Amino acid sequence: MVRIYVYITPFFPSPVSTMASSDATIPLGSAPYRDLPDALNKLFIAKARNGHTFEQIGKAINKDEIWVAALFYGQAKATEEELNKLCLVLGISSTSVVSELGPHWYPNRGIGSIPPTDPVIYRLFEGVLVYGHAIKAVIHEKFGDGIMSMIDCHVSVDKKPDPKGDRVVLTFDGKFLPYAKW
Repeated sequence: MVRIYVYITPFFPSPVSTMASSDATIPLGSAPYRDLPDALNKLFIAKARNGHTFEQIGKAINKDEIWVAALFYGQAKATEEELNKLCLVLGISSTSVVSELGPHWYPNRGIGSIPPTDPVIYRLFEGVLVYGHAIKAVIHEKFGDGIMSMIDCHVSVDKKPDPKGDRVVLTFDGKFLPYAKW
């Protein structure tokens, strides 16, 4: 029997969606931010206070919105220069952010409960469970024996108007990596 294990980014409550304007003064490390490092909490608080979207922040620092969101959730690694630009855009001091997320810090990617409990993340997980084998078979037919890289991958989320209700278009644009023979 073949078992497929899919590791999904952990669900952290979205500080932007749950934060009231008075919440910007809550102590760092307290709910709903307890699962994130203090520096990332500071970024979320500043983002909410300024009303920025990930897309707006990304454009301001010349990065994609998905990468910016991944950074906020501790799933991407920024350079010191990128952290300084980010803090400038958010209007916060970069000293503690760079100190905590600088060269010595690395993301802990791909951890979380299986199955995920957040409805959006669960549906993505469900998509892989339902269509994973079919997608794998088509990748092999078109490219050969290999995988799609998640390291060299660009992810985008687009909104497509539809008379029956807007549609979410997810694109995973990953480099094909053939399996090596030795």
